[in-house]
Amino acid sequence: MQLTQSSVGRKIIMAVTGLVLISFVCVHLLGNSSMFFGADAINAYAQKLHSLGPFVWVFRLVMLAAFAIHLVFGIQLTLENRAATPETNVQVKRLKTGFGAETMIVSGGVLFFFVVYHILHFTARVTNPEIYVPLGDAGMVDVYFMVVNGFRSALPVIVYVAGMIFLFLHVSHGFQSLFQTLGLSNDKSLPVMGTFGKLVGFVLLLGYIAIPLSIVFGYIKL
Repeated sequence: MQLTQSSVGRKIIMAVTGLVLISFVCVHLLGNSSMFFGADAINAYAQKLHSLGPFVWVFRLVMLAAFAIHLVFGIQLTLENRAATPETNVQVKRLKTGFGAETMIVSGGVLFFFVVYHILHFTARVTNPEIYVPLGDAGMVDVYFMVVNGFRSALPVIVYVAGMIFLFLHVSHGFQSLFQTLGLSNDKSLPVMGTFGKLVGFVLLLGYIAIPLSIVFGYIKL
């Protein structure tokens, strides 16, 4: 299939926004991992972010914009590809790509709804208002208490584990694809980048589900 100039532009923007989002997810995991060092560690990390004031919300809005652009362009490119792909070649295409590539639009959509739930759960304080308790006089909440109690019921744990499985699927292919789109890989390095992408996705999967599962099994507790 011959790509139009607009399609190429969208693919490049998707690669750039994908790289930004993967970087954020990795850094976010490092911050969240302070849960394993106790209440003082995670609350000190949250206090540092809180001290940045409006910059934090600007950063969040930039990340949400990058996510929205990435998702919308992904949908557009998927529809273009399906419209341009003859039905007789569909089976061949599936054999050559793989499950991660074939489910990119699905995993991206699931991640969108996961992000909405995550914001309602831990940021907007909508789904479980009882898990928020004040910490000091600066408008802070006890993040350690919030996270531990936020994963006391089964539903949030199931949602987060499922969300991270789809994150693994999306990153495992997307990491390889973004380097290919940006012209940073060739025929020899592409399989290596594919393997590395799966490794990154697997580390993110384990890192993120380790927190709710550690709470469920009592390793992290109040």
